[in-house]
Amino acid sequence: MLSSDKVLTPAAEALTAQAPVTRSPTARVLIVDDEPAACKLLALLLSETDFECKTALSGAEALRLLEKDNRDAIVCDLNMPGMTGMELLAEVRRRSPQVAFLVATGLDDVRAGILAMKSGADDYLVKPLHADLVIASLHRALQKKRLEQEVEGYRLHLEEMVAERTKQMEAALKLVERSYEDTLEALGAAIDLRDAATEGHSRRVCRFALEMAKAMGLSEAQHKTIAMGAYPHDIGKLALPDGILLKPGPLTAEERVFMQQHAQTGYDLVKQIPFLADAAELIRTHHERYDGSGYLRGLKAEQIPIGARIFEVADTLDAITSDRPYRRALPFEDAFRVIQTESGRLYDPQVSTAFFSLPKETWPTIARMQHQVTSLPSWLRSGGAGSLGSS
Repeated sequence: MLSSDKVLTPAAEALTAQAPVTRSPTARVLIVDDEPAACKLLALLLSETDFECKTALSGAEALRLLEKDNRDAIVCDLNMPGMTGMELLAEVRRRSPQVAFLVATGLDDVRAGILAMKSGADDYLVKPLHADLVIASLHRALQKKRLEQEVEGYRLHLEEMVAERTKQMEAALKLVERSYEDTLEALGAAIDLRDAATEGHSRRVCRFALEMAKAMGLSEAQHKTIAMGAYPHDIGKLALPDGILLKPGPLTAEERVFMQQHAQTGYDLVKQIPFLADAAELIRTHHERYDGSGYLRGLKAEQIPIGARIFEVADTLDAITSDRPYRRALPFEDAFRVIQTESGRLYDPQVSTAFFSLPKETWPTIARMQHQVTSLPSWLRSGGAGSLGSS
């Protein structure tokens, strides 16, 4: 099996000249061969260099030894009774992929060595083995495994870096989202300062709308657009004079036209703000009616964004059940009758159905809760409708 002559043949000299080898520190090698003499001779010759060797006379013995004592490399004969070298290779690759594995085969079975390399062996040696070639092959295989481990270590480190950067990005996004929420809160506060009689209107309408959106099975993105649009929906009223905004009686025809412009004014104010771009359309269409009788553009049915159709019912509910400069709040039962009567004319029937599918006590409960809220609610921060128990 092994030639103890360490004088390289011309072919071996050419091979080693093409692939110069850097000596590695002491490596632990397991030699597996069913011929005891071959095992002992190879172990002796490798031990004279920089290898610490153990031997096994079968694949099964090799596996038992590996369970107790890790090895850096294995040199294994392919043709063994019982567990073959190929079978041992498959098992070692499954258990310890980091171990360098060299196979030995006869001159008449080189194809088996090539097949072994395709199956995961690091190199193949042709019998009779030449000590210098075995040593050179071992060093190359060990160097290859070290490089693979370094690459794997770099990959894991890179994954850790990516995970850390992802956390940092998530934290930064949360800060950005919080700044958006603070902006919405400031806009709502500005509207309330102008019209103290309707304080909390935007919060209540937002929550009413989200409950209906949830009942209709709308997506999280649609929930967020509704929330972002509902909170500043009346921002255009900041441009109205007090004589119109706070007038205790009915508006004249001219005043009504001026009042209606608040929807366009609000749209113009927020359409250039990137995080409110989707919500801007709700602000512009929040007074459209299902039958086309609304303003500003007389849109009908599906022409009106779903968020605005939901908003219409929510806005009506709060307008009827809240104090206004021209009248006191009316009972929720009055609002229920209006929504039921006008379903299919002013309001989308699907939205009305979702509204009435929820328990009636849902709506006064929300109203009471929002009257107690002084800052942007947590369900808006998360972009969802939340539960009635949230603040």
